[in-house]
Amino acid sequence: MRNRIPPGWAEHRFPGGAFCVPARFSGRADPGWFDARRPDAIPVGEGGRQAAWFVEGDHGLAVLRHYRRGGLRARLGGRESYLWLGEPRVRAWAEARVLDHLRRAGLRVPEPLGAIYWRGGPSSFFYRNAILVARIAGAQALAGRLDQADPAAVARAIAAMHAAGVWHADLNAYNILFDADGQVWLIDFDRARLGVVSPEQAQKNRLRLRRSLVKVAGARGAQWWDALSRCLPS
Repeated sequence: MRNRIPPGWAEHRFPGGAFCVPARFSGRADPGWFDARRPDAIPVGEGGRQAAWFVEGDHGLAVLRHYRRGGLRARLGGRESYLWLGEPRVRAWAEARVLDHLRRAGLRVPEPLGAIYWRGGPSSFFYRNAILVARIAGAQALAGRLDQADPAAVARAIAAMHAAGVWHADLNAYNILFDADGQVWLIDFDRARLGVVSPEQAQKNRLRLRRSLVKVAGARGAQWWDALSRCLPS
């Protein structure tokens, strides 16, 4: 099926699942790249659901993230189990496609290095999955540097994402990063959607960010968002 994996990637099957990686890694990658028990894995301590690890290997410095549910769904159906709807709907593979699309459009988002899913067998109704992305050197979340963050720079990054046809499902103060040079990066495109982003969808992203900023920094977060909103296209 077309658009199952990013252009120029290779797919590899193994008993119980499949993974895909950029062609330059084909022949070197294996399912162990996505194992959170790998000896070099160091838990990421900020944001997320305790499901991300810093790793280093043939793929370079990277972040491994396993997909986990939160809230009621996690309690009812298992934190890592997702309904199988076919390979194009695997969340890790869909996120890899979005990241590849945004990088081709010139945005600063992590380079996708691989995606994987595991199933209990061909007849299984559920799957687990994970994604591997390049680590951003010296990255710090917006939540931790509001006093130094430039609202205009963040506004430009958000506007560019929407102009590239991507709606972010969870734009929050931990999914906007600044690298060692102060450049803005957007991360965590799980459940993102490709297509024309309407003004209403764009505003939904912005308001999600405002709620996050208020939760993190109270009135100071709301003031920072006000400055951001003045820089965004109407």
